[in-house]
Amino acid sequence: MANSSDFQAVKDRVFADLGLYEQVSGLYDGQWVAGEGRRRIAVHSPINGEWLADVAAAADEDYDRMVERAWASFEEWSRVPAPKRGEVVRAIGDRLREYVESLGLLVTLEVGKTPVEGRGEVQEMIDIADFAVGLSRQLYGTTIASERPSHRLYEQWHPHGVVGVITAFNFPCAVWSWNAFIAGVIGNVVVWKPSPNSALTAIATINIVNDVLDEHGLPPLFFLAVDEAGEIGRRMSSDRSLPLLSFTGSVRTGREVAAKVGERLGRSILELGGNNAAIVTPDADMEIALRGVAFGALATAAQRCTTTRRLILHESLIDSFLPRLADAYRSVRVGSPLEPGVLVGPLINRSAVDSYSSAIGRAESTGGKVLVGNAVLELPGLENGNYVAPTLIEGLAPDSEIVCEETFAPILYVLRYSDLKEAFAIHNCVPQGLSSAIFSNNLREVEGFLSVVGSDCGQASVNTGTAGAEIGGAFGGEKETGGGRESGSDAWKAYARRQTVTVNYGAELPLAQGVTFDVG
Repeated sequence: MANSSDFQAVKDRVFADLGLYEQVSGLYDGQWVAGEGRRRIAVHSPINGEWLADVAAAADEDYDRMVERAWASFEEWSRVPAPKRGEVVRAIGDRLREYVESLGLLVTLEVGKTPVEGRGEVQEMIDIADFAVGLSRQLYGTTIASERPSHRLYEQWHPHGVVGVITAFNFPCAVWSWNAFIAGVIGNVVVWKPSPNSALTAIATINIVNDVLDEHGLPPLFFLAVDEAGEIGRRMSSDRSLPLLSFTGSVRTGREVAAKVGERLGRSILELGGNNAAIVTPDADMEIALRGVAFGALATAAQRCTTTRRLILHESLIDSFLPRLADAYRSVRVGSPLEPGVLVGPLINRSAVDSYSSAIGRAESTGGKVLVGNAVLELPGLENGNYVAPTLIEGLAPDSEIVCEETFAPILYVLRYSDLKEAFAIHNCVPQGLSSAIFSNNLREVEGFLSVVGSDCGQASVNTGTAGAEIGGAFGGEKETGGGRESGSDAWKAYARRQTVTVNYGAELPLAQGVTFDVG
């Protein structure tokens, strides 16, 4: 599929199925805004550098109008009963089922995921839609025993209103759906600013959703603003009319978002960097551990926030497990994700390639030894793509500066340990706290890892890798990862405001805590 004409054929088929064109609008403010006279963002595929389309960007002056229309939609949408809102999300999920192949391939073309991963991204949207449908009938409040006679005390949950969502390129539509479908069934309206690196996927997704809303005679509920310079994102962070802002991205930008939202006493959900580790003990099933570490470290070309970036390996396994992992790294096929058998596709852009090279250089300068990799690849027919060799590095201190940073590229640091207490200390010494894993069949080791002195991450896995998550669990991390939670479990509560209700149905006015107050 490295052939340019084959690539174009896939693009033509996908664009036709999704109703995309090579000149598209990146602004939906209740209707698609024409692109004439607007600054355009050129979208190129990381697979081969070929141009996909030009996207007309949203401008700062569009923002107030878009948010005002979103609030107008909220007035109507919030009055729809929650189970009826769930039926709308069900219809959206059903419509997405018709586009699993084409929308998944668009993800491949635009961000370089393999087709299997692209389809999985769309399937995740469908799964979260199904979850949201059930949730629409389970927005439970708690009834509380009142200390006062003839009083009822309970909690209920209301939508915030208009919720802002800012997403990253690596999960160009799934993370939006985690937020949008859950927020939607609660009664919120959503304003979305996607990464400019995945603008086409966002546009296609909103196109699909809009058709369903139009068929149900509903107002616009999911708004979209694509920009490149980040001005829309800054406006969202500072905007008091967005009670909640969900941000997925780097720790550096997340700090800025948190400060701006906190300054106005708004609420934020922050899904920031991960620097995830897998511990492999002598009691592990080595076949499961090998596959789990390799997938965790290499899936999506290591461009997941849950990617395994540190392997904490018992010293007795250095001469057995590590050579097998090195062989896997040498044999894994890197190339166009459209080619059968390719497991590792391109990085998103040249900046990511430069970060890969810089990180390896820093590692070597501080004593790191490259076991496998350390190459920027120029593949035949893909010279303008962004390909690098998966890299294993040994010999660095666990708390060295480069090991404690997240590099969004396929670099895995191998760190030795002698006893489990040391392994836990190595694991927890980085500032991030998203995903973690241990490979062991020893009950004491496993339970230790899951105890308060074990993994300090929001996600902990046993005998499976750090990468990926099921939608039924709340997703998020601790420390510099941000502390937010999205998707399943009771993460829905972040998209609602809690209200404690007191009802006095008696003929007297008793006060709490035995207080008396007599005005007559």
